[in-house]
Amino acid sequence: MSEDGKLARIRHSMAHVMAEAVVEMFPSCQIAIGPAIEDGFYYDFDLPRALTEGDLEEITERMKRIIGEDKEFKRTVVSRSEAKEIFKDQKYKLELLDAIPEGEEVSIYTQGGFTDLCRGPHVESTKELNKDAFKLLSIAGAYWRGKETNPMLTRIYGTAWESPKDLRKYLDHLADIEKRDHRKLGKELDLFSLHEEAGPGLVYWHPRGARIRNVIENFWREEHYKNGYELVYTPHVGRSWLWETSGHLGFYKESMYPKMEMDKSDYYVKPMNCPFHIMIYQNTKHSYRDLPFRWAELGTVYRYEKAGALHGLMRVRGFTQDDAHLFVTPDQMDDEIVEVLRFSLYMLHSFGFDEVHAYISTKPEKSVGDDAMWDAATKALVKAVEKEGLPYDVDEGGGAFYGPKIDLKIKDAVGREWQLSTVQFDFNLPERFKLTFVDKDGTEKRPYMIHRALLGSIERFFGVLVEHYAGAFPPWLSPEQVMVIPVAESANEYAKELNARFRKDGFRSDVDLSNDRFNAKIRKAQQLKVPYMIIVGEKERDENLISVRMRNGKQTNGLAYEDFAKELKAKIDSKQQI
Repeated sequence: MSEDGKLARIRHSMAHVMAEAVVEMFPSCQIAIGPAIEDGFYYDFDLPRALTEGDLEEITERMKRIIGEDKEFKRTVVSRSEAKEIFKDQKYKLELLDAIPEGEEVSIYTQGGFTDLCRGPHVESTKELNKDAFKLLSIAGAYWRGKETNPMLTRIYGTAWESPKDLRKYLDHLADIEKRDHRKLGKELDLFSLHEEAGPGLVYWHPRGARIRNVIENFWREEHYKNGYELVYTPHVGRSWLWETSGHLGFYKESMYPKMEMDKSDYYVKPMNCPFHIMIYQNTKHSYRDLPFRWAELGTVYRYEKAGALHGLMRVRGFTQDDAHLFVTPDQMDDEIVEVLRFSLYMLHSFGFDEVHAYISTKPEKSVGDDAMWDAATKALVKAVEKEGLPYDVDEGGGAFYGPKIDLKIKDAVGREWQLSTVQFDFNLPERFKLTFVDKDGTEKRPYMIHRALLGSIERFFGVLVEHYAGAFPPWLSPEQVMVIPVAESANEYAKELNARFRKDGFRSDVDLSNDRFNAKIRKAQQLKVPYMIIVGEKERDENLISVRMRNGKQTNGLAYEDFAKELKAKIDSKQQI
């Protein structure tokens, strides 16, 4: 058995032990499902009351006792009628039982007096579980089978490992992740806020966060121009005709904001930018000589995400896509895909993400476009990934119905994987909107359309950046690159002059002229994770020098402004962390 397989059995078995403990506490409770998941397990319950942290402690103690009783996990194959009798008082188990296909084996697992409907597998006995190597982590709500119309159940999350040492290592990892939580850091660093009372899932960018966003967007724009793109701007709303033609009203309406009636027409706020770029394409006729078109937009879109799915900046209702659409001839496809992938990797590396894995999704069972188009497009994606030497997996049949795609996932500083860049073929929209170009032979043909996002969305990407750097951004991204701090009021004028000089030379600088004590000013700058603190007193003023304290505590005294400015510019230009 592989190590991962062993851990999965431990965690699945621990979920059953937890269920037994909960049923002991609440004999009338209804039990739902309890799978092993990555790094842990959970179980869903319909309970007579809400749980508290104190309840978790009691459940934990009961679990330890059950583990110590060396109970065998006994598997038994039963008939459907037998299973229905066993679970006659458990409505969720009966529903699960009805969902098992006819002819499929029905099995139960029993440990002691607790029995569960389960395929397994499990460990042989509770003695294989370590009572000091698990922890119940949290309580959450979860709709039965993930549907909002179903009852809300109580979900208990836990983690389990082979040894206490492994558990401690994992809990330290969780503590690191908690410290990096972008919602927590967003408040501490005064970067952004969310206001439920004014509209859930909508982001308010504060000045410090807006500075970083501005740096990201300016870099994005500059690099797009360098790479042969043109930037476009499109409306935020469109008539229903646009969304009927694109198909969004047919398959995406539930995620769109409700229609607005104006001028005897129905309008919708845009959930996507692509139909608007298509309207620009249709404005004139095009020859093969005109193509490729590479049109990019930082386009704000609105999608009605369910309230329970909203999560900080990672899942919002209004966000700005770093969107682009390429209109290419079939002959241009291979080269364009290679360039798109190269550009994507350059952007990710520039922001400090060096571990990238590609996932290629191929033709599903139901699709549009002929086999030859799918085959050529898929080969172009594979060729581009292999040319870059990227590790990749293929998800056979996992593509959207309108074309194959590459998703690029990065690993952050604590090893978590995030999906950012996407390169997506679309054989559907060119057909729906009857897009054409005049080819060499004088006939009209369909262009290939490629959707492409490098960062995904500015909001989500910003959240990933915050957590990757734990808020301690490299100087090129930091809201303030330097904070000038006078030791005493006698150095205030010199501090103001230095701040003005930094700003004139293009650095993001601020000066702390508050009445706080010097040590309090230092603490404040460190809490804001400012990369460089410029310390000036009467000595520095009289000698026209500066002292530089880095946020890691290192300090250098008696520097000339010009020498430090040159060093700082080099750090910024190279996008290095300090």
